Amino acid sequence: MMLRHFGLATTLAATLVLATPAYAVIELQWWHAMTGANNDVVNKLAADFNASQSDYKVMPSFKGGYADTMNAGIAAFRAGNAPHIMQVFEVGTATMMSATRAIKPVYQLMKDAGEPFDPKAYLPTITGYYSTSKGDMLSFPFNSSSTVMWINKDELKKAGVAEIPKTWPEVFAAAKKLKAAGHETCGFSNAWASWVHIEQFSAWHNVPIGSKANGLDGFDTELKFNSPLHVKHLQNLVDLQKDKTYDYAGRANAGEARFGSGECAIFLTSSGYYGTAKGTAKFDFTSAPMPYYPDVAGAPQNSIIGGASLWVMGGKKPEEYKGVAKFFAFLSDTDRQAKLHQESGYLPITKAAYEKTKADGFYDKNPILQTPLKALTNKEPTENSRGLRFGNMVQMRELWSEEIEAALAGKKTAQEALDAAVSRGNAMLRTFEKTAK
Repeated sequence: MMLRHFGLATTLAATLVLATPAYAVIELQWWHAMTGANNDVVNKLAADFNASQSDYKVMPSFKGGYADTMNAGIAAFRAGNAPHIMQVFEVGTATMMSATRAIKPVYQLMKDAGEPFDPKAYLPTITGYYSTSKGDMLSFPFNSSSTVMWINKDELKKAGVAEIPKTWPEVFAAAKKLKAAGHETCGFSNAWASWVHIEQFSAWHNVPIGSKANGLDGFDTELKFNSPLHVKHLQNLVDLQKDKTYDYAGRANAGEARFGSGECAIFLTSSGYYGTAKGTAKFDFTSAPMPYYPDVAGAPQNSIIGGASLWVMGGKKPEEYKGVAKFFAFLSDTDRQAKLHQESGYLPITKAAYEKTKADGFYDKNPILQTPLKALTNKEPTENSRGLRFGNMVQMRELWSEEIEAALAGKKTAQEALDAAVSRGNAMLRTFEKTAK
């Protein structure tokens, strides 16, 4: 009888063990906007982190372009199901900063989790963009970049362009030669129209985009990019668009494929395009700094960062935040950051990763990846070139692009288009200022 009872007890115990769920891995949702080769980078980082420990599982999820991802994340927060981590492009910084209830500041996250974290370990040209005036980092720098000019060296040589152009007049002249040599649909072009021709253009020429250090010193800022220099530049694009010496390639980065295919031999876009260019271009290519107008005193100045950072969303459990902090510490590893920089073309976010890359002699063989770093540090930043922080910037970029397109289509003069872009943008800034107070 005792043996039978013992057998029943053993069977019951075994059944209970089998029925008890295994230790649950905590899943961390990461919403991002990376495509192509950079999407592969995101998936690889998540997979490597997941393999490095057994408590957490980062789940990357592509949510569309930068604006789409940000809008989806904000909507999800309002609905109570936001991701743990959301990639937000740099122009969304002011909006995220003002949404204090929606975010968990990174400096606080790392402190609460007890993870080692020193803001001074990161490159100041990057972290300053995502920090408070006290130096507290609100988001985690991830894929930082700057504008560079991508060059198809083979096609320039065929067109008789002996040297890579440095100034805008030289770009215009080279584009005309390229067009005459067979590039009938595109002498030169660019992605991210407002980023290249308003934001980066202004910083590179040390002229203001807006007052209050382009919004970094206060939300009561006013836009200023309808100056004679801005008007002259847009008018040049309008004139060159007529015969395709310049050809507009859209508001975002879909037009980058025109460089990889060989259609556009000169193309301005993000330095983060490197990974895609390396995988698609079947010709000898390089990158060069943005062109400048030589009659502008002091130009070129310095470029400003683009790309995005990782924001931690509010309302999550302490154990989930602990996992996010571990993931950020994992991303900050020197060897990992150096490798990420060298493979993707995005900037190293830590000083140690940059120094390691230099010490390893990587730039001697791959000078193309040092182009954006040299542009960012070309001169000591001024109030016009520290960066920008405008509220409602995502929406403003769209209306700025609308006005650029109106000028290129001949519907408005360059002056009328930029006056309208400034006026409409200022109205949006005042709306944001009221909600941010």
